[in-house]
Amino acid sequence: QVQLVESGGGLVQAGGSLSVSCAASGRTFSRFAVAWFRQAPRKEREFVAAIYWSGGLTDYADSLKGRFTISVDNAKNTVYLQMNSLKPEDTAVYYCAAREGAPTMFQTRYDYWGQGTQVTVSS
Repeated sequence: QVQLVESGGGLVQAGGSLSVSCAASGRTFSRFAVAWFRQAPRKEREFVAAIYWSGGLTDYADSLKGRFTISVDNAKNTVYLQMNSLKPEDTAVYYCAAREGAPTMFQTRYDYWGQGTQVTVSS
């Protein structure tokens, strides 16, 4: 059974950086895509970034390109989201999700979800 566990969230000042992690277990993930989504208070959950586990194909929300970077560490079975130049509007619960197949920005196509990690950016 696929399990995804996020970690690394916390409180950071505007302009700072933070990296959140998604530890994956239960399957061989070479043909999986993993994505990050986020949900701010009183807002819909939105796509952040996605990566294909093998080969490194990535996709980003247009508004976040250049500030956020998604990456995979195969040895640790972990996907990372590096967030730079953080803004108060980046405050949200960040979720990782996984699916077999290519990365996609559509959350309904992801079968496995983590519990989320809170990121708070203070102004």
